[in-house]
Amino acid sequence: MSIWTRISEALSALASGEALSAVFDRLRTPPERSVAFTIAVIALSAKMAKADGLVTRDEVTAFREVFQIAESDEENAAKVFNLARQDVAGFEEYAVRIRGMFGAEADALYDLMEGLFHIAMADGIYHPNEDLFLERVAEIFEIPAPEFTGLRSRFVPNATPDPYNVLGVTPDTPIDEIRSVWRRMVRETHPDRMVARGVPEEAVKLAEKRLVDINRAWEEISERG
Repeated sequence: MSIWTRISEALSALASGEALSAVFDRLRTPPERSVAFTIAVIALSAKMAKADGLVTRDEVTAFREVFQIAESDEENAAKVFNLARQDVAGFEEYAVRIRGMFGAEADALYDLMEGLFHIAMADGIYHPNEDLFLERVAEIFEIPAPEFTGLRSRFVPNATPDPYNVLGVTPDTPIDEIRSVWRRMVRETHPDRMVARGVPEEAVKLAEKRLVDINRAWEEISERG
């Protein structure tokens, strides 16, 4: 049974009237944990599509860059997106349930935000409504404002990444402490660590961009020091 078939079965429960919370409760543990993560990205992507009013081919392509979809699974993938988009529940309810599912695992929520930014920027336009949407989701996920700003600066072309924001530190932070933060972030971005957090293997490729940004930020800061 493919991941998309399992995802489709899970979201079909929503269409039949099962509460969203119940669906996520059944997906808390491996191997269904990766299914839950994928549903979270799909559901919020579907809600985000409403924010800027349309779903572009570029956004579909970007989604495929994160989640490899076999031809035999395309029907189930489309079903997942449409079910989430048509669900009467608002995006905030989805975000709250997802936050509850991952609990204190902030790293998984950060991974999810990266996927949403990747899809939002696929058409080359960062719509103001998308910014409001993602900012609100970040608030629900309890991602600190500086970290959200740093994340946005890495994906939005006209926003110059602040190296301190990227590492979640300030210019006043001692250089030795910044070095420790940088090393920790590099360790946490390792593919094995991400898979262990329940992130689908297909989505791990987003970590490659994160690692480049983390290392670039450290280089800039260390050169200033």
